[in-house]
Amino acid sequence: MKIVLLGYMASGKSTIGMLLSKALSMPFIDLDAYIESKEKSSIKAIFNTKGEIYFRKIEHAHLCDLLVSEKDFVLSLGGGTPCYANNMDAIIKAQQTTSFYLQASVSLLVERLLKGRENRPLVKEIGDEKLEEYVAKHLFERRFFYEQALHKIGIDQKEPAEIVAAIQTRLL
Repeated sequence: MKIVLLGYMASGKSTIGMLLSKALSMPFIDLDAYIESKEKSSIKAIFNTKGEIYFRKIEHAHLCDLLVSEKDFVLSLGGGTPCYANNMDAIIKAQQTTSFYLQASVSLLVERLLKGRENRPLVKEIGDEKLEEYVAKHLFERRFFYEQALHKIGIDQKEPAEIVAAIQTRLL
């Protein structure tokens, strides 16, 4: 089985993905890290040298390669991945694949982004007073794609172990 985790940046996709992969004894794949290893370049460098359109094309290609592989894994997507190149259709139609939207409130996302914004190029330069508006608008634009996930897991006021347990329960 392939388990795909999606949601906005700072929703915990990588953290939950690593914990879930350990709990299920399955490999964990972070799509951005996978792309970087295959392309032998950082995501930032790909964006800077070849642009977002090129990145979205290779992101789609690598996602599709993973989805048709025979391997089982837990996969965390980039926050924008579901919103481009019919990626949600590919995920929905993939054999033996289930998807989970890690659903967080704007306030939780803003709180997490304020703590780790130096590692988030999209929000690094946005002032504190504008961050909530930015996240709310972005989340509104992306919600249509995120909501197509087979399962939705609310993550507010939940510890990572609780979220992993909720995912495992839905896999039964």
